[in-house]
Amino acid sequence: MTNEQLQAWVEQISLHSFGVPFRHQASFNSRLRTTGGRYFMKSHHIEINPSQLAVYGQDEVERIIKHELCHYHLHLSGRGYRHRDADFKALLQQVGGSRYCHSLPDGKERKVLPHRYKLICADCGMEYLRKRRVDPSRYRCGQCAGRLRLVTLDNS
Repeated sequence: MTNEQLQAWVEQISLHSFGVPFRHQASFNSRLRTTGGRYFMKSHHIEINPSQLAVYGQDEVERIIKHELCHYHLHLSGRGYRHRDADFKALLQQVGGSRYCHSLPDGKERKVLPHRYKLICADCGMEYLRKRRVDPSRYRCGQCAGRLRLVTLDNS
C-alpha cells in the first residue's frame, strides 16, 4: 500500500466513522518500532507503522487509524484528546478503535545475561547480585550503609 492509498483510506474512515473530513497528511513511517501510529499536534499529521499492516492486516490498521483520528478530531475540536481523558475513551469506544496496538515480533532474540557479579557488604554480609560490573566504592549497603566489595562469579 502506498502513502496515497493510505491517505485516501484515512480520509474515508474519517468521513464514515467520525462524519468529519480529515484535512491533513497521513503517511507510513517504517522507523516506528514500538507503536502502531502517532498523531502530531503541531502539524496535525498522522503516521502509521507499515509493519502493523504487514503482520496483522487491514482490520488491525483500521483500528489504529481510528485511534489516531480520535486524537486528531478531539484535539482540533478543543476536547480531551489524551489517552487518559474521558472524551478520548468514549469516542474510541464509539468508533471501535483499538486502545493498544499489538506488539510486533522482534527480529532478534533478547539475550538474558546471567548474574556475573556479587556485591557483599563487609559489615552485615548482605549480598547484591549484578549482571553488569559496578564500582563498589560508589555504593553503600542498603541495610547498614557498610562498605561493599565486588566478587566475580564463575558461571561456567
